[in-house]
Amino acid sequence: MIDLEVIHRVQATLAERKRAAPDTSYVASLYAKGTDSICKKVAEEAAETIMAAKDGDRLHLVREVTDLWFHSMVLLAHFDLGVDDVLFEFRRREGISGIDEKKSRPA
Repeated sequence: MIDLEVIHRVQATLAERKRAAPDTSYVASLYAKGTDSICKKVAEEAAETIMAAKDGDRLHLVREVTDLWFHSMVLLAHFDLGVDDVLFEFRRREGISGIDEKKSRPA
């Protein structure tokens, strides 16, 4: 079973960093730079995840996915969303065919 406690602790830290000065925290500096900078970081981490997968280096892949999840959590927090919102969506989709789920989305 996944240890969601660590994810929730990271989420709490990300929320705290919203109140921190940009020069005191990497995450606070991302928040201060805004949505575009956070999105760029998510895209960068996604690209690095893909490269690690193509290299077949399992440890590198895990590390890059961790970076991707982290920066995705920063993006969620930027919009006052969190892990529970994503988990809710996973629960909603559970047991639904991926094909059917995509068809149900608005165009």
